[in-house]
Amino acid sequence: MSKAYYVPAGDGVSEFVEKRSRFIGYLFHVTTEEAALSKTAQIKARHYDAKHNVYAYLIRETGAMRYSDDGEPQGTAGMPVLEVLRRAGLTDVCCVVTRYFGGILLGAGGLTRAYAKAAKDVVSETGIHVMQPFQSLSVSCSYPLFERVKRALAEVDGILLDAQYGADVQLALLLPQAKWASFAEGLVELSGGTMQPKAGDVVFRGVPLE
Repeated sequence: MSKAYYVPAGDGVSEFVEKRSRFIGYLFHVTTEEAALSKTAQIKARHYDAKHNVYAYLIRETGAMRYSDDGEPQGTAGMPVLEVLRRAGLTDVCCVVTRYFGGILLGAGGLTRAYAKAAKDVVSETGIHVMQPFQSLSVSCSYPLFERVKRALAEVDGILLDAQYGADVQLALLLPQAKWASFAEGLVELSGGTMQPKAGDVVFRGVPLE
């Protein structure tokens, strides 16, 4: 069975000022290193006049995990941002923190805390989704059974993706992976064997983290 994983709920931004230095945190849901580096380049272009554009990202498919201090003292910027993402359990994520230097040195400890805060703030602002595995099913359903199938689908938190109306109703469904087998058996039983669900691909869909 495929495992659920956690991603940003979308793209987000937050900012704060620490001793006159302005920190702007950006968070992105990305699925490749290329996308992460593209987002980072966009932020660097937007804030070309900033002293630092620190980034960190994690990619699920390849296991890639990278960060950059972008001129800040080693270990005071990119690593704290990466650690916030890791502790939140996030993957397929890119975080960029822009710093406009305010003229007051923060010191290594101050920088570490500020970059970590920027990452925490933007994660909190954006929110987290749980990407859960769903099994796709296709099935031909008679019109008299259609409403009963929809009720059964709702009872197991399934999703009706599409319904094509012809001699019968051709349904495209998504079922939580742990529930699809018993649901499919129920359809066969409900219809006396006339419904024969066919399993397709496993897909992931985001559900808000409660």
